[in-house]
This record gives sequence, structure tokens and C-alpha cells, in this order.
Amino acid sequence: MPQQQLLPDIIGNTPLLYLRRVSELTGCHIFGKAEFMNPGGSVKDRTALGIIRAAERSGELQPGGVIVEGTAGNTGIGLTLVANALGYECVIVAPQNSSQEKIQHLEMLGAELLLVPSVPYADSHHYIHTAERVARGRAKEEAHGAVWARQFDNPANQQIHYDTTGAEIWEQTEGKVDGFICAVGTGGTLTGVAAALRERNPAVKIGLADPMGSSLYSYINTGELHAEGESIAEGIGVSFVPGNLQGLEVDFSCQVDDDDALPHIFELLKDEGISIGGSAGINVAGSVAMAQEMGPGHTIVTILCDAGSRYQSKLFNPEFLWKHKLPYPEWMAN
Repeated sequence: MPQQQLLPDIIGNTPLLYLRRVSELTGCHIFGKAEFMNPGGSVKDRTALGIIRAAERSGELQPGGVIVEGTAGNTGIGLTLVANALGYECVIVAPQNSSQEKIQHLEMLGAELLLVPSVPYADSHHYIHTAERVARGRAKEEAHGAVWARQFDNPANQQIHYDTTGAEIWEQTEGKVDGFICAVGTGGTLTGVAAALRERNPAVKIGLADPMGSSLYSYINTGELHAEGESIAEGIGVSFVPGNLQGLEVDFSCQVDDDDALPHIFELLKDEGISIGGSAGINVAGSVAMAQEMGPGHTIVTILCDAGSRYQSKLFNPEFLWKHKLPYPEWMAN
């Protein structure tokens, strides 16, 4: 009889893709963890599973309970899928500037979706603060209670990446990994993977790729939160230090402009058949910068967070890109 796997059982164990063009460009071996191959289509499936399982173990999440989270989209999709599979309800608070594709996907999955204005984190109406208030209210109203997922400072977030993502990268590279770099949304992926790799080899270099408009590059290098510019990438770049990032030592950091990230997105699709979203484009550009810093011959791994299909109305829309004075290839305009 075939193995009886359920949806939570097939999250993770994603392939490690060799990124040919950027490897040839830098003389390094650059790989991308194909997280878009998770059942919910992103790296956030891991986060969702880790948070839900931890809440079950602690007794905070009761059978039939409600899960509330503030998210730009992918964590909400992952949470709703896992919640559907395990018998929970999901309330997702998302900023209004989330891609239309993510919003429609959440609606399709059956999440209770609350869209709020896209305001700075310091504003009490920010989607994270709103989610906290909603969770407190629902906990009093729901017969089986409600929990706030708290992905930005929930230890279960980085733990799942320590247990799975980092361990998989070590195994897939046969321990021959010199550097790991990715952008930060909640900090769970970077911190969890860093801990797993450094435990196995303390010499592994850890890097942060930060989009414009985020404050983390400034924080890492000066200790102060300061941001310049803006980015169309979703789900990464923050104006505060997430709890998951506290105490992480970073060996290399870089700021990545959308002008640098977008060509990687388009060239990977056209030349290698790999479709990625904006945050993955930032990561690939960051891996190139890290490779140039470390020099030829090194093996560097990054995260391909999700696929381009989540952003067709933005990343693959010439009118949108032209409006934001961003580059796009000739083949897209035809």
C-alpha cells in the first residue's frame, strides 16, 4: 500500500538548484533552495508548520481553534493550508499593497482575510499590530480559543529552519558549503539556517541581502535603524529588528536595489527556466555580491522563496515596472 502522506508531511525537502549563469559570472558554485516547490508555493510553508506544531505541543492551540497572523501573504497561505489540513480556522491580516495574486489565493483557500492600510511599523494600524489586537479579541470570542502566530518573534520560526532547511542544505551540499545568504522578513530563515550550518562548520559565512527601504543593513553596520529608497519586493525588508534576528552575527551584508535584482529574475526565467519572485531576486543578487566578496571557487547557497506567478501583475507587468521606473526586458514588452 502506498505511504499515507498528508500535506504537512510533504513540506520541506526541496531541491537545491544550480544557478548556472550567476555561477559562471562569479566563478563560484551558487545554488538556490527551490522553496517554491513546497505545497503552498513558498518557504513560509515551513514557518507555518513549525509555528502550528509548536502551538499544539504547548497546548496554546486547541482542536478547532483559530490562528491569527499578520502577513504580506506567503505566511498566510502556508498557515491557511496547514490549518485546513489539521482542522483549524485562519484569520489573515494583510497590507493592502500585497500582490493581487496573493490576495486571491488566500480568498481561494478560505482564509478570513482582513486588508489594512499599508503604513509604517510605528503606526498602530500596521498589519502586525492589527493582527495582535484581532487575536486578543478572537481569543475571548471563539469557543476553542485563538492564537496569534507571531512569526516575527516566535522561536518556532527559526527552529523549523534549524531543524529542516539548514540540515537539508548541509546534506545536499555534502557539507561543502562556504556561505549562505538571504534577505530578512521575519529573520527565521536566516537565523535558523545560520545556526544549523555553523553548528556543523563554524567557518561558514552568513550574509544578509537587504532591499532598499529596509533598515537592517544600516542596523548591522552601524547599530542604528536607518532606511533609504524603496523596493517592490514583498515579504522582506523591515524597519525594526525582529525578535528572531536578535543576537545573530552576520559576516557579510549588502544592500540590493531593484534595478540589480530584476535582471536576475528575468534572466533566470528566460535562460534557465526558473521562475522566482522579487524576494528571491534580491537573494540571487545578494549571492552574487557575496561570491564577489569571497572570491572564485566557493559554494554559496541562497533561498528561492517563491515563484514569479505570485507577482505577475507587478514583476511581469511592463506598465507597472515602467510606472516605477524599473527595467524590463524587450521580450516582455512584445
